[in-house]
Order: sequence, then C-alpha cells, then structure tokens
Amino acid sequence: MSTTTNTLRTLEPLIGTWAIDGPGLSGTVRYAWTDGGGFLVQHVELVHDGEATRGVEYIGFHAESGRLRSHYFGDNGELLEYVYELAGDTLTIWYGDVDSPARFVGRFDADGVRNTGAWQWPGGGYESNMTRVEEPAR
Repeated sequence: MSTTTNTLRTLEPLIGTWAIDGPGLSGTVRYAWTDGGGFLVQHVELVHDGEATRGVEYIGFHAESGRLRSHYFGDNGELLEYVYELAGDTLTIWYGDVDSPARFVGRFDADGVRNTGAWQWPGGGYESNMTRVEEPAR
C-alpha cells in the first residue's frame, strides 16, 4: 500500500454511523469510503443549541504536509478546513491546521463503539460524544 492509503486507513475506526450527543447537541454522522477508497466522506446532520446543521466533509491525504486534511461543505454555503489524526485511541481534529487552539480531542473506548471528547477553543468549547449505531457493511 502507498503512504497515501496507509495514512488514510488510520481513520478506519470511524467507518459507520454514529449518534452524536452532548449538552445541547444531538444528531448523527456517517463515515464511508468513496469508490476506490481515495477519500473518507463524512455526512453530518446535527442540532446544536437548537440550530440544525447539515453538510458533507471529504478527508484525504495531503502529500505536501503528510497529513489528513479535509474540506467541510455546510448546507449554508460555509467551507471549513480541518486536519485529522488518530493516534492510538485518541482522535484529534484541528480546525485549520495542526496545533490550532480550535480542535476536537476525543478518546475511543476499548471496544471502539464510543468516543468521548470535546471541541475546544480559546474562551469556549462544548462536549461532543459519538456512539456507534451502525457498523459498516463488509
């Protein structure tokens, strides 16, 4: 396998459908591979503090940085960029670039069916947890 494929495949534990919960937060996200496996796609349907959000995110390997970078397209026309990293049981998603103070950090349980974490940034943040509700088709 190529470096691109090996690096992207570190996100394999995300594949499937997840229920999202936290104070004032509910919804689902679904991660799946594109045909050919060149990208991981996340479909988002969330309600946070009464505000509905829908969108799609494409995650791929960025050769220049050696990182997993993404573009999120929101239903209101927003375009956001993130960097993903899954090291051991810890998932980190930085807004913008690595070492950004705006990031999500969450840990998977031993069975890989729950990720407990929070989005955080200077002066704010919120708890955001994921529970697997559907395994990917094999």
